[in-house]
Formats: sequence, structure tokens, C-alpha cells
Amino acid sequence: MGAVACAETDMDMTLENLERHWMPFTNNREFKREPRLFVRASGMHYWTATGRKVLDGSSGLFTSAAGHCRPEIATAVAQQLQTLDFTPSFMRGHPGAFALADGVAALTPPGLDHVFFCNSGSEAVDTAMKIALAYHLARNEGQRSYFVSRERAYHGVNIGGTALSGMVRNREAFGALMPAILHLRHTLLPENRLTRGLGRTGAELADDLSRFVNLVGEKRIAAVFVEPIAGSTGVLVPPRGYLERLREISTRYGILLVFDEVICGFGRTGEPFAATSFGVTPDIITMAKALTNGAQPMGAVAVRDSIYRTVVDAAPDGAPEFFHGYTYSAHPAACAAGLATLEIYRSEQLFAKGRELSGYFLDAMFALQDLPAVSDVRGFGMLAGIEIKPGKAPGVRGGELQAKLFDRGLHVKTTGDVAIMAPAFIASRADIDLMGSMLREAIAEY
Repeated sequence: MGAVACAETDMDMTLENLERHWMPFTNNREFKREPRLFVRASGMHYWTATGRKVLDGSSGLFTSAAGHCRPEIATAVAQQLQTLDFTPSFMRGHPGAFALADGVAALTPPGLDHVFFCNSGSEAVDTAMKIALAYHLARNEGQRSYFVSRERAYHGVNIGGTALSGMVRNREAFGALMPAILHLRHTLLPENRLTRGLGRTGAELADDLSRFVNLVGEKRIAAVFVEPIAGSTGVLVPPRGYLERLREISTRYGILLVFDEVICGFGRTGEPFAATSFGVTPDIITMAKALTNGAQPMGAVAVRDSIYRTVVDAAPDGAPEFFHGYTYSAHPAACAAGLATLEIYRSEQLFAKGRELSGYFLDAMFALQDLPAVSDVRGFGMLAGIEIKPGKAPGVRGGELQAKLFDRGLHVKTTGDVAIMAPAFIASRADIDLMGSMLREAIAEY
């Protein structure tokens, strides 16, 4: 596979020059004392400013499932920018947006065939919340104002998604962002420790949704948001039967079931979406990240036909049906990147390749459970979490581990004390072996 080198910079990386950029989800003081910078990428690897090669164990940030700097995507984006650089999405459009919507709808479960574009997973979640409210209002059930999420959930960082969040550190500084948010218990149970795939215990936790119906009323909950696999919090694979029970309760009480597939979408579980892998069809799916292979910012929301039709048909003639959107919704360059990405997934059969590699990958990750510092290993498809025992405070060892692995030549995403592994689907068995050996060496030091 060919590669396009990502541009490098001659900027002087002094503390003064680094200080102006306020970095997200980063210990800015520590980073700027000892910056760990990438300047180039290709295939399975990044390169640092000193020319050191770093194996990518987390597909960037779960974004680059087809590997980095794919020339097909770069060429498509460049050609698009030279032809049509921007089109307003309000009352105007361009062919690429409709073509990409068709491409996405071909991958979603049957019936979820209307796609609303935005610019990130966070925007996709807030968009889905607005769609749910608009849908119920159009059905004359505007009293449905409650949303349900889960403990340890991550649904982005916009106001709605932060309110849904069940990760304490993501919300504690921001107060009560939205009223009427309820949280199901999380599904990380000690009985399922070191279980590969779906846990045997915990399906009954879905009954919390029925309890909330009894608490606030049968027609007060608009939607329940769940990640099929809770990724950012440390890879929480659902217990067997849990998602099915959520589906049944949601249907019984007219609640929309929303799957946040920003991480799981586009092959991470072996199928285009985790909904297909787990055999449970939601009413709405949010997505982003691997939609464009990370080459352009983009998110999307796929909805059932009946939701789209209800909102559209309820509006008066001559007026927009849904007063929502972004300046960069369905940006031409992002659509070009998305179309090129979907073609790579199709032509190289990358979802199937990931599915075939999954067993070998999970073997390598679960082999680490013999290390004294490892407290749990969880995984499904091409996604795994290796949790190490906490040190002097929760999360300290996780941060140290990420730095140790970077210095050894492996990039991983960590949350708390969990190393989250999500290799690109182009990975070789040798790549997986190297990831396993570097993880083993680093964790063995504890």
C-alpha cells in the first residue's frame, strides 16, 4: 500500500511556542515540559520530531481503521478542495453529501436509512438528542423530556453529551448542565472479570430502565443512550442479553434506543456496526471517527425512516422541518474523505480482515493476564482494554504507562488505569505480536 507523508513543521518547539495552544484532555504543564509530538504518519506508524518510529496501537484515537495517510483519501480531498471548497448546507447542497448518505445507509441496519451530518461524535450525540425531542413533539408527546444514559458512559463533550456522561471527571467541573438526566448502573461486574467477549452476568441491569419509567412516568422518557461497547471508559463489553433487554423495554414504553457507535462503528466489532454484531437494532445510531478514517472531521446520525417521516411530515409547508445544523455539516472535503474511506473498506474488505484478525489480537491481549499488575482484560472484535492495578492514586499508573509505551515505540490510548487497544484493520500478526511484547515489558515493571 502506498503512502502520503503528512507535512512536517520547522517550528521551534520551545516552551514559549508551545504555551499558546491549550490542549484538550491533556496535562498541559507536563506535556509542555516534555512534549511528545508526532510529525508524520504512514500505515501502522507515526514518526516523532526526532525521526523515531512509533507503532499505533489505538488507530490514532479509534479513527484510522484503514491505516494512516492513505493516498486515496488525500487525493480525493485535494481534488474536492480544488473543485468545490465549501457549500452552505442550509437550503443548498452538493452531490457528495447525498452520495455519502447513501454509502452510510448501505452499512447501517435495515430501516436506519436517513443520515444527518455534523462534524464530530460530540455533535452527533447532541444532534440525536434534538432529533429525539423533535420526534416526540411531532407525535404530540412533547412531555417526553427525560434522557437516560449509564454510569461510566462517554457521549462526547458538548453540553448534552456531557450531561449524559457517566464519567465523573468529565462532568464534575461543569455543574448541572441539563435537568432530567437519569443514569443506569454500569455493567462492569466482578463476576465477568477476565471474560473474553460478552459477560455471563448482568443482563438484569437493563431493568433499571423499567425502574426509571416507574419513577418518572410511562410517557416521560425521550431516549436511552448506550454505547454497545463502552469504549473510552475502558472497554466495557455488554453482558449477554443486556442490549436485547434494553431494546424490549424501550419498545414497550415508546422510548427511542440510541446506540452511540462513534468508536464501534465501521468495522471495529467485525461488522459495519456493533448493532449488527450483537443482533440488536436501535432507533438511532451516532457515528464519527472512522467514517473518514480520521482524515477530516465528520460525524453523522442515522435514524429510522419513521422518525424522519414523523418530523418532516409534521412541519408546515414552506418551513424547515428541523431547526438544527452546523456551518460545516456535510462539508465537501469531509464528504470526499468519507466516500474514499468507504471505498477502501469495501475494496480491501477491511471489516472482514479485522474480523479474521480479531482472534489473534484478543489472544495476545488476554495473554497479559498472567502479569501480577494486570487486574482485568476485556475485549471484543478489534477492541480490548488491559486494566492494571492502581498505584498511589487511581489513574496515575495509567498515565505513566502511556508515557512508558510511547518511549518504547507504542502509541496507546489510556483512560484511568486502562490501556485501550484498537489497532487498524491493516495490522499484521507481527504488529500484534510487537504490541503484546511492548505492553508486557512496560507492565512488568509494576
